[in-house]
Amino acid sequence: MAQWLNATVSETIYWTSNLFSIKAKTGPLPFIAGQFVRLAVEGPEGRIQRAYSLVNPPESEHQEFLISTVADGLLSPLLQQLTPGDSIGISQPASGFFILDEVPNGDNLWLIATGTGIGPYLSMLATAEPYRRFKHIVLVHSVSNAADLAYKELIKGFVSQHPGQLHYQAIVTREPHPGALQDRIPNLINSHQLQQQCGQLLNTKSQVMLCGNPQMITDTKAILETMGLTKNLRRTPGNITVEQYW
Repeated sequence: MAQWLNATVSETIYWTSNLFSIKAKTGPLPFIAGQFVRLAVEGPEGRIQRAYSLVNPPESEHQEFLISTVADGLLSPLLQQLTPGDSIGISQPASGFFILDEVPNGDNLWLIATGTGIGPYLSMLATAEPYRRFKHIVLVHSVSNAADLAYKELIKGFVSQHPGQLHYQAIVTREPHPGALQDRIPNLINSHQLQQQCGQLLNTKSQVMLCGNPQMITDTKAILETMGLTKNLRRTPGNITVEQYW
């Protein structure tokens, strides 16, 4: 049964009018990069809670979350209004199997996300494991508008620390943006534009993690399966590991 930790908001970062990050000071918490906890605030009718992935690496003093505001949502508008010093509930222990421990070895690792689905990958990339296990890692982040490309400086730092090993590819679907591709992820894979842009093969020797929009996951998984890749399950290890965000 989950227990609740009462944490204090230390910072809110507003990326856009409906995309923000919350940092809460807790002291180090045990979890595996890629896992999630539940955030909660007290509403008029009691506690309102929802699952969010941790953006920070394990053992950080602050826990960080990337959140998209849903206009008619019960929780996200309340979270967006929090300011430093406010209280927020964080469930313990962390949960989830969208972690590198569950991913078999491969020639390369593709971390593919839409929107806030990039969060767990940032936690993973702040640890040593992906760089130890995979010769090449590709981080793909697809958003509607360029302003939604959060954590660009953090990602730039990861890339500079691992030159030639980590490649970052932005996709912006609704407007041109320098260096970004402009189409849906499954289309870019099917046309091989994504692979060519990243300079990496995507085949049965690859490992692919998909996180974000359920339609992206469904369509991308279908394209990958036509290429011979299979869903990764504990009983039957494969190439495609998924995490749906809603």
